[in-house]
Amino acid sequence: MAAPGAAPRFAPVAAWCLYDWANSAFPTVIATFVFSAYFTTAVAETPEQGTTLWAWATALSGLLIAVLSPTLGAIADRGRRRKPWLAAFSLLTIVAAGLLYLVEPDPAFALLGLALVVIANTGFEVGIVFYNALLPAVAPRPWLGRVSGWAWGLGYAGGLAGLVLALFGLVQADPPPFGLDPGDDALEHIRATCLLVAVWYAAFAWPLFVWVPDRAPDEPRTVAALSAPAAVRQGLATLWTTLKALPRRDPNLLRFLIARMLYTDGLNTLFAFGGIYAAGTFGMGFDEIVMFGIAMNVAAGLGAAGFAWVDDWIGSRATVLLGLVGLTGFGIGILLVEDVTWFWVLGLAMSVFFGPVQAPSRTLMARLAAPELRAEMFGLFALSGRITAFLGPLVLGWVVALTDSQRLGMASILLFLVPGLLLMLTVRDRPAAD
Repeated sequence: MAAPGAAPRFAPVAAWCLYDWANSAFPTVIATFVFSAYFTTAVAETPEQGTTLWAWATALSGLLIAVLSPTLGAIADRGRRRKPWLAAFSLLTIVAAGLLYLVEPDPAFALLGLALVVIANTGFEVGIVFYNALLPAVAPRPWLGRVSGWAWGLGYAGGLAGLVLALFGLVQADPPPFGLDPGDDALEHIRATCLLVAVWYAAFAWPLFVWVPDRAPDEPRTVAALSAPAAVRQGLATLWTTLKALPRRDPNLLRFLIARMLYTDGLNTLFAFGGIYAAGTFGMGFDEIVMFGIAMNVAAGLGAAGFAWVDDWIGSRATVLLGLVGLTGFGIGILLVEDVTWFWVLGLAMSVFFGPVQAPSRTLMARLAAPELRAEMFGLFALSGRITAFLGPLVLGWVVALTDSQRLGMASILLFLVPGLLLMLTVRDRPAAD
């Protein structure tokens, strides 16, 4: 990596950003727009039952992520290796995603589908802990916002490309390729989008493991990497010490983590149920959901890339606040409209603000984290986004089950976005040169 303040080297930055392109096909195609809608409309007995089951599976995955992320992050810090952990969880996600092809449009396959989704989503989110911790290894501090924003923008572009390929190569293909059966009792062309995700992920993730260093220049080099058992013991001890000391040592960081816990829970729930809401409330078919997903990714990618400069200019805190205001305002509008055209308009407007919430949050964490504790801190960062991740889907599922209304269920997301916005107002930013 280049010296502090200098422009970063192209190859590590490009490889790190390309991983975002690689893994974004999973949340876009499987978790949000295609497989989630397929599960609720074709696998589950009713869309409402499917929404509730999907909510419970998402909640279970969130609980697993909340437990694993900070623990494994602390262990990886003590072992001084992050890429092997990232490789292991990436492989877990790829395999589980590919196996989702086996989930046929029959309620008998619901349990298999939910189990694989829990495994794949847990592997994906835990892997992100180690991916995020590698950001300072490729970008000097004054460039953190731009590199993080570029990667997030490229991730939206990757999700867009994956959706385009899924739509025109599989969902709308007539006839579908490879002899896939599009009949209602098979829907193999829809299920094959899971195989596409697995191949896509593997094909574009490998450059990171070749060109990205495992450690930033400012990390202590006097501490030797520990054996696996010693890393486990010291990692868990360090995590416990950090958790106990955090309220006294860095209350500003604690406020940020709690704020992020709230607004990320709302955002993740929005992602998990966006396609389901479009299908169940507005009657969108698979092809229209994918088209909507494509348009959303274009808008979100432009927002993430454009606000990357704003992050380094006005600071991460201010950028996150702008994003939260946009998400909340347009989200309320989406809950009120009945016409599908207005749903498109407000949904695309809201998409512009996804990146300005996500990427600057990662940047702020990279700036606040001590160099020798980056994976552990990003584990806490993941914990802050997942410790209540089960709560958002669970509340949404309960509301839908009690009211039989997806619209009222989606309204529960505001219970997380608005308090997160208010608490973020109390967080102090740290300048890039700090």
